[in-house]
Amino acid sequence: MYLHLGQDVVVHTDTIIGIYDMDTATWSKHTRACIAAMEKSGQVQSIFDDLPKSCILCEKGGVRTLYISQLSTATLLKRSGQPLPE
Repeated sequence: MYLHLGQDVVVHTDTIIGIYDMDTATWSKHTRACIAAMEKSGQVQSIFDDLPKSCILCEKGGVRTLYISQLSTATLLKRSGQPLPE
């Protein structure tokens, strides 16, 4: 199954490691450092026009990519077809 992350980006759901809310994920200095390191090494792909709302960490063939999207985590969860957590 595939998940549309916004703009023209679609990823296979098997490659997704995690989907994170940018508001809460960036509170930690460790998370900010990880994102900065991934940006420096060219592993971040920004796919937003407005404010970023989520980031999606994917791995395919041993290569990790962090997609930064304007879609909320709730929207991505609905698009994935996964049940909502209780």
